[in-house]
Amino acid sequence: MRSRIVFRRLPFRQHRHHHSRTYILAALALVCANTHASEPASDLAALPIEQLLSMEVSSASKFVQKVSEAPSAVSIITAADIKAFGWRTLADVLRSVRGLHVNYDRNYDYLGARGFLRPGDYNTRFLLLVDGKRLNDGVYDQASVGTEFLVDLDLVERIEYVSGPGSSIYGANAFFGVINVITRRATDIPGARAAIEAGSHGARKLRASYGMSTGAAEWLLSATSYRERGTDLYFPEFDNPGSGGGIARRLDHDRADSLFIKGSAGPFSLSIAHNERTKGMPTASFSQAFGDPRSHTVDTQSMVDAGYRSQLAADTELSLRLDWGRYDYDGDYAYDAAPLGLNRDGSRSRWWGGEAKLVSTRVSGHKLVLGSEYRRDYRRDQFNYDVEPYALRLDDRRTGNRHAVYLQDEITLRDDLLLNTGLRHDRTDTSGSIFNPRMALIYKMTPATTLKASYGRAYREPNAYERYYALSDEGGQRRNPDLRSERIRSLELMAEQQLGADTRIMAAAFRNSVTDLISQTSDPIDGLLTFRNLSQATAYGAEFEVEKAWTRGARLRTSYSWQRAVDRMSGAELVNSPRHLGKLNLSAPFYRSWRAGAEVQYLSSRRSLRGRAPAFWLGNLTVSSVRIAPGLELAASIYNLFNRGYSDPGAEEHAQDLIAQNGRSFRVKLSYAF
Repeated sequence: MRSRIVFRRLPFRQHRHHHSRTYILAALALVCANTHASEPASDLAALPIEQLLSMEVSSASKFVQKVSEAPSAVSIITAADIKAFGWRTLADVLRSVRGLHVNYDRNYDYLGARGFLRPGDYNTRFLLLVDGKRLNDGVYDQASVGTEFLVDLDLVERIEYVSGPGSSIYGANAFFGVINVITRRATDIPGARAAIEAGSHGARKLRASYGMSTGAAEWLLSATSYRERGTDLYFPEFDNPGSGGGIARRLDHDRADSLFIKGSAGPFSLSIAHNERTKGMPTASFSQAFGDPRSHTVDTQSMVDAGYRSQLAADTELSLRLDWGRYDYDGDYAYDAAPLGLNRDGSRSRWWGGEAKLVSTRVSGHKLVLGSEYRRDYRRDQFNYDVEPYALRLDDRRTGNRHAVYLQDEITLRDDLLLNTGLRHDRTDTSGSIFNPRMALIYKMTPATTLKASYGRAYREPNAYERYYALSDEGGQRRNPDLRSERIRSLELMAEQQLGADTRIMAAAFRNSVTDLISQTSDPIDGLLTFRNLSQATAYGAEFEVEKAWTRGARLRTSYSWQRAVDRMSGAELVNSPRHLGKLNLSAPFYRSWRAGAEVQYLSSRRSLRGRAPAFWLGNLTVSSVRIAPGLELAASIYNLFNRGYSDPGAEEHAQDLIAQNGRSFRVKLSYAF
């Protein structure tokens, strides 16, 4: 999984499986045993644009504000959108968002923004939140968006994506954007519900949920189990008699179990989430033996989040949060050559932290946010060893501290003019102090026209893997504890025009300048890999988006992005950087209680490490019912409807320069509210 090139590679964990599966199945049984009547959630996709523009978001400034008043461009994906378009993972959702593209290497999904997706980057330049709580782990700083993501999409109320640098309010990793997944409450899923899915390549999924409200208290419990056998895959790079003709048979399997609990009582709230995912590696990455069924990775994540919110006065609110997190990575990597055989590599990450935040409008014309955060990474362990004969190759143990203070002020200069300013100071025991500002001017030119201009800075601190991972043998990696933080300066201009109550047009232009970019390079003397601050890059472009809603419930969102990202030293276009992106999502009711959702996506050609990935376009179609019988809903999806052949660029660890993606596939989902 990790982006080093070593001629074997990282690890796994075979314990925990049976224990985790037992409590997941027990939770499923408990949930299904309870039955209460319930009503379907309201269809936000049918709201007129005027109401959607007045929707409130909390991710852009850490306080509630209208979308039109946010200092950044905000994309909102609702639960109704997720249902209408049949999205299965967070990666599927983000593929539909303006300016974003996703790369898949048959193990993990990697997210790119505005022409920028570095090979070997595990989404470290995005901050991933669940209900405002940071999920990026302590070793790799990665944001998990595939089947290893903590929360089932059926439990998501909406997803807010805030583009641009957000370190002035969130600190590290809010480099290209902030993704905040806001989960549903027990009142959104009252009583007992169950869902079962089946699809191509042996995919099947079972979810059971139970929501309960009693006076001021409410609780939501949900458990999900997912299995996919996977399809046989052909890789021409391994097409020889000793490798089964280049066919990886039943090695693309995917298994995930998750548990989610959310509750509140008065001013107190509590969330608990757990996910364990096992994924096969059909690509034989890191020079593994092709076709060996032992090769796989396991990702285990857990979080506990406790919150308290109190209205100190009519114009002042206090929020307190205490959280704990865990991320374990294990991989088994199989090799033919002795003495390697089976190599195990992995990490153990544990942290706890807290935040205190005060929001006040006591000063006339100002909306102030003052906050402080602390995080203690009390375990940042990395290891690597050969199984038999046993040989320890890496045993690195670290800890870390991060604390910060931030201040944000939304200033009403005039009735039609807002100034949003923010400043945050972060201090870590490895990178020292860093300040990150942001300033945005929001001008309501007319009731239907809004103009925004914003400038901001952000940073990404080198993670423990980039600094301290080291294997000394051939093809290994040398540590570099002297790495500096990456910096970005961003300027964006945006115009938003509302045409009546049913149409919105948005246009934006941006320029991002990145310095001290961390890149993986090979030492010409000994061939060992290492991470260095080598590159500087500039990305600039323009985006255009149209949203339209019809009175009968149809809804359209379409966007086009033009972007160019280049290395400032060489002038070369960055790898995996498409020049053009096109997105179209159209959903409409038809025939009584049915709804159809059609999705079209286009990516232009991209540079790969050794060539180019051709341009492609895809179409997906989902048909879903509001109700076919009391409490019963049905949905059917066809993905890659026209069976287009396309590929994503591989990374340094792959023998494949281009990795083929799935052809046409389907999914059928049945949901029942007891």
